[in-house]
Amino acid sequence: MNNRKFPNKPPYGTSLDLTAIRIFVAIAETGSFVAAGKSIGLTRSAAGKALTRLEEYLETRLFHRTTRKVTLTTEGQEFYERCLQILHSIEEAESSLRAQPTQLKGILRITVSEGYGKMVIIPFVSEFQQQFPELSFDISFTDRIVDLVDEGVDLAIRVGDSYTSTQYITRVIDRSRVDLYASPGYLEKNNAPITLADLNAHQLLIYGSGSISHFQLKNINNHMVKLQGQSFIKFDNGDAIRVACCAGMGISLLPEFLVKNDVKAGRLIPLSIDELSLDEVAIHSLYPNRQFLSNRVRIFLDTLIEYLERNPRS
Repeated sequence: MNNRKFPNKPPYGTSLDLTAIRIFVAIAETGSFVAAGKSIGLTRSAAGKALTRLEEYLETRLFHRTTRKVTLTTEGQEFYERCLQILHSIEEAESSLRAQPTQLKGILRITVSEGYGKMVIIPFVSEFQQQFPELSFDISFTDRIVDLVDEGVDLAIRVGDSYTSTQYITRVIDRSRVDLYASPGYLEKNNAPITLADLNAHQLLIYGSGSISHFQLKNINNHMVKLQGQSFIKFDNGDAIRVACCAGMGISLLPEFLVKNDVKAGRLIPLSIDELSLDEVAIHSLYPNRQFLSNRVRIFLDTLIEYLERNPRS
């Protein structure tokens, strides 16, 4: 980012108008004067004039314009990022000052690992909304690592390793035992593994990306053992592994919260391997390290932790 200094003189009035900032952000996000105007209740002409005044004030071209679309210049991108921070800080400050626990409103944007979201977060949100009926949710179920700041997300709930960046605040909110599972149908066709080495004769259902093609498990001597399997199928989604395992496609290594119902229904069987030392996986909450934490995020997290204590997954 460059060190460009924007001028001190206002385009109109006595200060840089927040309305002008909102218009600019709307144009940047829609790529269209017409769409931006509609989103904030202005005509295309009014949105265009507001942008022109803003550019004159800043003495900087913020957009490249063509007959079909508008795109941010380098300086425009820098200003856009600053404007997002300003608008978000104002929203959070107002929320912290005005919102009471019984009056949560607005939209809470969450990203959550798909399996944990389906098994835990959906039932919780159903209960939470009974207490806060005016609060809306925008929930993305994905195992993809999401950039919360760039994508405008308030809160992430992730299964597994936490982020170490100072840009985020993380907190362990839950833990789940991890075990090996197979379906009854798979075990009818294949000998059940008794030792860790026996797993090398089986098809493994692996979670990961890149070059990962094996299980890495801890034995009772606290040593990590790498198991390749006879063959493998790799997924980037934990719930897809659960479905494949229930279909008899191989042996999986999954957290208990994800397979609890399948084990209870007899669709999956935990494998008993004496050499195996089972670990727990941590579930983390993650949110941007900002000066103000909105009441929506704070109350949601506090209530979620209380819910998890009342409803253990094991």
